[in-house]
Amino acid sequence: MSLPRCERVVVNVGCGPPNANDLPGYFDGWKKLRVDVDLAVQPDIVADLTDLSPIADGTVDAVWASHCIEHLYEYQVPVALAEFRRVLRDDGFVCIIVPDLQTVANYVAADRLHETLYDSPAGPVTPHDIVFGFGAAIASGRASMAHRCGFTPTILQRAFARLPFAEVLLRRRTAQLELVAVARVTAARDNAERQALINALGL
Repeated sequence: MSLPRCERVVVNVGCGPPNANDLPGYFDGWKKLRVDVDLAVQPDIVADLTDLSPIADGTVDAVWASHCIEHLYEYQVPVALAEFRRVLRDDGFVCIIVPDLQTVANYVAADRLHETLYDSPAGPVTPHDIVFGFGAAIASGRASMAHRCGFTPTILQRAFARLPFAEVLLRRRTAQLELVAVARVTAARDNAERQALINALGL
C-alpha cells in the first residue's frame, strides 16, 4: 500500500477493536491505519506485527504499538521492530508501550499476584494479567492475548540494538506500570525537541 506524501500517516499496530486503543491527540488530523491480525476487530489491514508487507517502505510518519509486542515470542520482537522501521519515513518515529515487569515484580514478590491493581473497561486487572496476559480474554478463547515475552528497561533497550534508529528514548510510567520507548529514525536537533515530542504524546 503506497500513501501520498502530503498526508501524515500513523499506523496503529495491534489496534484491537475500534476506540479500544485511542491514539493521543498529537495524531489528530493524521490519516490513521489500524492494523491487527484479528479480523473480528475490523482493522484496515489484516497483518501480523512481524509482517507489515501490505505497507510499502518509507511511507508512514509514525508507528504506534501500545501493549502488543509482549504478545510476540522474544525472537519475533526484533523482526517486528525491523518492520516498524522499514515502513517509516526518514523523519518518522515509533512509540512502543509495554508492561513494566520490573515494577510488577514488586507485587509478585509481595505475594499479591492475584490482587486487583486497577479496573479497566474490560474488567479488573491483576499482576498475573500483566505478566501473563489478560486472563478474562484468554479464558474467552482469545489465546492470542497471552503474553509470550516481557520487558525491563534493559531488555527493551536491547531490542533496538541492531536496528537503524538514530536514537531511542526510554521512559518509565510507574503509575501505569508501563515502559515507553520512542525511537526516531533521525535524531532530534536538541533536548527541547525531544522533550516536546514526549510531551505531545502524553508520555
